[in-house]
Amino acid sequence: MEMKRINAGKLRAIGYDSKERILRVEFDDGTAIDYAGVGSDVWKRFSTSGAAWSFYRDNIEEEFAGKRGRAAVASQRAELDALFGADPAPKKPNPLDELFKRPGEE
Repeated sequence: MEMKRINAGKLRAIGYDSKERILRVEFDDGTAIDYAGVGSDVWKRFSTSGAAWSFYRDNIEEEFAGKRGRAAVASQRAELDALFGADPAPKKPNPLDELFKRPGEE
């Protein structure tokens, strides 16, 4: 489900799965609620509303059954890992290590 980032009241992101008719609402505290049986007309009005928090409170929160969970909040580290790879870079040998070996080290 593609999420649309918003900053309205306690809302941080909203998304809609038209096949399953599920509306996902993510909050600033990291929680999320999936609402089942939401029509595309409600999604269109919600996603284009100039007052998304009010629209949510008036038209979604009490009108649809919701299942609470956790939002998939990506940390900055996770975003960097996704961009550059999660494995740490292999440690390169230091050419000076060879010069400064202690007696008995090989």
